[in-house]
Amino acid sequence: MPFPTHRPRRLRRTPALRSLVRETHLEPTNFIFPLFVVEGEGVRKEIGAMPGNFQMSIDETVRECALLHSLGIGGVILFGVPKHKDEAATGAYDNEGIVQRATRAIKREVPSLLVVTDVCNCEYTSHGHCGRIVDGDVDNDSTLAWLAASAVSHARAGADLVAPSDMMDGRVAAIRRALDDSGFSQITIMAYAAKFASSYYGPFREAAESAPQFGDRRTYQMDPANAREALLEMALDLEEGADILMVKPALAYLDIIRQARDRFDVPLAAYQVSGEFSQIMAAARLGWIDGDRMMMESLIAIKRAGASIILTYFAKDAARLLE
Repeated sequence: MPFPTHRPRRLRRTPALRSLVRETHLEPTNFIFPLFVVEGEGVRKEIGAMPGNFQMSIDETVRECALLHSLGIGGVILFGVPKHKDEAATGAYDNEGIVQRATRAIKREVPSLLVVTDVCNCEYTSHGHCGRIVDGDVDNDSTLAWLAASAVSHARAGADLVAPSDMMDGRVAAIRRALDDSGFSQITIMAYAAKFASSYYGPFREAAESAPQFGDRRTYQMDPANAREALLEMALDLEEGADILMVKPALAYLDIIRQARDRFDVPLAAYQVSGEFSQIMAAARLGWIDGDRMMMESLIAIKRAGASIILTYFAKDAARLLE
């Protein structure tokens, strides 16, 4: 019998021993922090369902980016909240759009900070859906031109990575082709490859002002019940030219992250989404949990499952604890 010769508790006896044998390590460079950029100046409006997160004007966004850079955080992802929306999502691919101007400002003031831009249309359409509406639903193929134009405009503004989140079929190929044809072959694509039609997105829709005005997004986002289909989506995105694959949400889909890590030999990202953040924050504020410990445990779980890049609203707090 292994006991008493084998005593695994020996390695748990002190903090130093536990640190020495720890298998999974978090670093601030693993994190990408989402930012919501709005028009105006001096705007820093807290998002009700997401304490500690804000809609910020470009000047405030630049200040926030300087802080994030000082904490060693790996990068930011920008979501634009324009004043004007229309049926053609013109603000998404306008060279003077909110994300484009924010990207230029960040790169001017914090040039070494990695800037990722979300490539989608839902924040820019008057109906809140991710593409062109034809016969009551999002038309896949005509939407690709909007996405490609957005990605090129972001690259032109100085983005390091573009991250298509729309879940249109063929969007990665269309974006890769447009970037290459425009002289941006060096720009990385981080594809929201397995993005599920999740109930965890509610607080984000307040932050990005992007709730659909009719119906829902289940004809283009994935059915939460499907794991094999998620792996197919990832394989297709790789074939089309994606450099990094993403699973969204993270905690309810750790099995998908693990399967992706075992199958695909490319960098893997996971998005710890707004609902995952908000439920931890709400329970902590009610005194039901230790918020810091649950925050760190959740982030470790995502990395342990196989994601080396974590998009999370906890990035600042986690980075400070890791110091």
